[in-house]
Order: sequence, then structure tokens, then C-alpha cells
Amino acid sequence: MRAISYAKLDTLFAKIAETHGVYLPVEGKKGTDYKRWEQGDVYSTALNSNRSPKDIFFPQSENLMDFKVEGKSIEIVDTRSESEDFVIFGVRACDVKSIEVLDRVFLKEPADSYYENRRSHAVIMSMACTKPAETCFCKTFGIDPAEPMGDIACWVDGEVLYMNANTEKGEALLEKLEGITEEASADAADTAKALITERMAKLPLAALKADAFGAGKTQKYFDHPAWAELSEACLGCGTCTYVCPTCQCYDIKDFNTGHGVKRFRCWDSCMYSDFTQMSAGQPRLTQLERFRQRFMHKLVYYPENNDGMFSCVGCGRCLAKCPIKMNIAKVMKTIGKENDND
Repeated sequence: MRAISYAKLDTLFAKIAETHGVYLPVEGKKGTDYKRWEQGDVYSTALNSNRSPKDIFFPQSENLMDFKVEGKSIEIVDTRSESEDFVIFGVRACDVKSIEVLDRVFLKEPADSYYENRRSHAVIMSMACTKPAETCFCKTFGIDPAEPMGDIACWVDGEVLYMNANTEKGEALLEKLEGITEEASADAADTAKALITERMAKLPLAALKADAFGAGKTQKYFDHPAWAELSEACLGCGTCTYVCPTCQCYDIKDFNTGHGVKRFRCWDSCMYSDFTQMSAGQPRLTQLERFRQRFMHKLVYYPENNDGMFSCVGCGRCLAKCPIKMNIAKVMKTIGKENDND
């Protein structure tokens, strides 16, 4: 384990920037979001960024390729340029887990080469959650905010930042930082970890369990009568899907510039009435069906196909951002309540 004074974060970022791009959460006019670090940027200690670091691997909008058309001749132009190694600093435990969820989607054969390119160059420096929020429920899904994983796990205890490597990538980076960091004992961050665990136990959703959900529950919950009442107030705005760190729906569109064609990939939402709409119509015609699809995918369909892993990580963003206060925690409490005494 290595340690550095918290007051020397800029020194740490500058040292990493000698060999890697550096991305970290920074406070802006509209809250905290990840951006590429520049001298003068201040690391934000906000618990959650508006959107997760998912954007770095799977951008909201990206130019996949260009087409040059001359008569009957079509040339495909690869527009990718992401080739540098980079570090993402300050990733919370829930968001680290969300990247694992995305990996199972985009790295499954045939792998998405755009995502794979960025993922292979990334080093994730996670940050333990010293002050979890009332909307947090990551432990529901087996995530420990006191042990945030990633390539390098970080903890802040007083005026010291502790860093411990979890992977070979992490070890290699910490070796490069030995000149500005100090050796620390393996249990140096234990006090910080104990405090996090104590605070998590006092949160409003600390007792929320996912035991009622998972693989094999489609027939049990698909026609549950509670879907009608739960979905009634849903606006279909898609806010929950855009702040969610694990949502991966997208659309691909071609744009004629007059000098060629650009093909873009853009985020989409299963909560929209035109999602996956084709000439024959939309397979989910009502808001109830679309609402059910979102939560069944998180709690049943994804675990069915991914060794029981849920595609919710309990980050709480949807609890904080939904304009009508409808969220996955309410769905779990309502749909799964008959299992409370199982």
C-alpha cells in the first residue's frame, strides 16, 4: 500500500499525466461530472457525479465511421483515435461494479471494438465512500463501498490518501508513483473502512434485499398486478436510463453531410415510446410494458444471462433524479414484498 498527503493531489495527478491521460470528477455549473484533468482543476469529493464514468468507455454520442461516396464507389473511413493509456480517478465502488456489468455486454464475443479499445487502455483508481448518501444501497447487490476494487483502491483517512493495487495494471502504476508516495502498512486504511461500514448500516435502504429477484423469476413477476400501479405515474422521460451507470441501449444513425456520410451511435432508452420502433410498430406499446422491461431487465433478465449478476449497482442516481420519485428500490419493495418472510 502507498500513501500521499491529500493536499498533494495535484502532484499526484501531474505525475500520472506524464504517461497517462487523467480523468476525474470535477465540480461544474451543473454539478459534478468527469472530465480530463488540467492544471487548476479541483477533484470533487461529491459522492456521485451526475453521470457515471460510463461515458468515458461508452460515450453518449460517438462517430463510429465515415463513408466517402464517389459515384458507385464507397470508402469506409475508421474515425477512431483512442489509443493513449489513461487513468480514471475517484470511481466509486458502485461505478466500478457497473463497468463489470458493461464488460459482460460489450466484451462478449463478438466484442465491441470501440468499447474494447478504450477499456484496454484504462486504469481505474477507485475511491471508498467516506460519506455515503441516504440514496445509496450498493450493499443490496453485494458491493462493499469500503473495498471499492478497481485496478487501484483508494481511501481517505484524515489528511492522507491511501492506495492499494488490486491488479497488475495497478501495480505498474503505483511503481511509477513511488517517487512521490510513501510505503504504508497493509492495515493503514482500516479505520476509514470501519467508519464506512458503520455509516452504511445506518442508511434508510440498508435492509433492502435482492433475494426475491434473480434468474428464473420471469414467470413469477412478469404478470404481477403491481406493475400497473407502479408505472401509472411514469412520465417516460428516460432520466433514469441516462443517469444509470449500467444502461447500455443505443441507436445507430447515419447523417449525410453533403460531403459524405457519418455514422453515429447514440444512447437510447427503453422507456421511450419509439424505442426499437420498426415498420411493424413498437414491441412494447404501453408505458406499463416499457416500465416493466426496464426493471425486469435489471433484476431478472440480466441475472438470467450473467451468472446471477444484477445490472443494478445501487448507486442511487435514479432515486435522486427521477422527477416523480419512482425508482428501483420502490419496485423491489413492492414486487418482492411477498418474499419478506421467506
